[in-house]
Amino acid sequence: MHRYHIWTIGCQMNKAESERLGSLFAKLGYQPTDTAEEASLIVLNSCVVRQSAENKVVNKLNALRHLKETNPQLTLAVTGCLVNSEVSHLKARFPYVDHFFPPGGYPPWLERAGVWPMLPHHPAPTTFVPIIQGCDNFCAYCIVPYRRGRERSRPITEIKGEVEELVSRGTREVTLLGQNVDSYGHDLPDKPDLADLLQELNAIAGLARIRFLTNHPKDMSFRLIEAVVRLEKVCEQISLPVQSGNNDILKAMNRGYTVAHYRRLVSEIRSKIGAIALSTDIIVGFPGESEAQFGQTLDLLAEIGFDTVHVAVYSPRPGTAAARDFKDNIPATEKKRRRDQIEALQEKIAREINARLLGKTVEVLVEDRKKGKWQGRTRSGKLVFFSSNADCRGQLVKIKIEQTSPWSLQGKVKLK
Repeated sequence: MHRYHIWTIGCQMNKAESERLGSLFAKLGYQPTDTAEEASLIVLNSCVVRQSAENKVVNKLNALRHLKETNPQLTLAVTGCLVNSEVSHLKARFPYVDHFFPPGGYPPWLERAGVWPMLPHHPAPTTFVPIIQGCDNFCAYCIVPYRRGRERSRPITEIKGEVEELVSRGTREVTLLGQNVDSYGHDLPDKPDLADLLQELNAIAGLARIRFLTNHPKDMSFRLIEAVVRLEKVCEQISLPVQSGNNDILKAMNRGYTVAHYRRLVSEIRSKIGAIALSTDIIVGFPGESEAQFGQTLDLLAEIGFDTVHVAVYSPRPGTAAARDFKDNIPATEKKRRRDQIEALQEKIAREINARLLGKTVEVLVEDRKKGKWQGRTRSGKLVFFSSNADCRGQLVKIKIEQTSPWSLQGKVKLK
């Protein structure tokens, strides 16, 4: 029996692509295994957005070398953002790897088997659906456009057909993915946008919820905000990375907007959408970031009060504008201090936001059961745990919240 093992690190796009690779391998007769030692086919789906992620990929490759040496029949492949158009340096560095193929690409050593991208083999109640590949923004710190290429949208009919099939297999919620979902459709013949796509998917019977990420503040439209208000299946949750609260740093990052623009956008979102949950991304320690500039980021976070903040320490990515034009001049200890300060502030903010739900009843889409408890998320993306003897997987359940924390909620099923 042939077995495959996929090791995935990085963004939701990588996770979605790994699911589809698994579907392809299953169609070819492979069985999945969680143990690399049992596999005859191993694929590493890599990420190099941060140095820490790249280090994990390299360490994993080094750890797998002995498997290839002891079993020459093992097929070892690497995809994801470690791989670019020039793979000769990777082949020289990792000669025991059989194949390198680009993120979102097709495994070159296999005969094409059906339509690509394929559906996940075992769709879950919640499933990621890529709608646009690549990115045209070229933020100074980001390697993604150089690895995933320019923006390429999938037609609405193709996406809708995929979601309808997923729903027929038990999916209740889809999250639409793109490096910048706000650019969706601009490269298609009839120039649809994300609002058009959301309207088409909203009409699918059996689909309960729709999410989308990630947005870019310079590209997010008021038409999209209105679609979130109007379409009942689109969840009240928006990811809107700001990266910094200082205009000079934003300009150096080539983000294409100002802090004032970002504030206006948030104000418009909150005025139109009631109980909206906002999340954002922050990079600390970008070259030249002064203490005062970092302080402006802290002030913005405190002012807006995000539900979730993902904070990353800047690390230079070879080939990007920032690595070429700026010296990485913020000490690692200072970057860590700034990261820790943001995380402490956000813990306080999230605690206060979630505490408002104490005693309230929320609708939870149940995803899975772990350690004796069911878990799922509210429409606003809050993680909820509860106990029940019933099979709740894939169900929409009303839960009364009895305990809150910055990271999750606990509750019990509300009886009718």
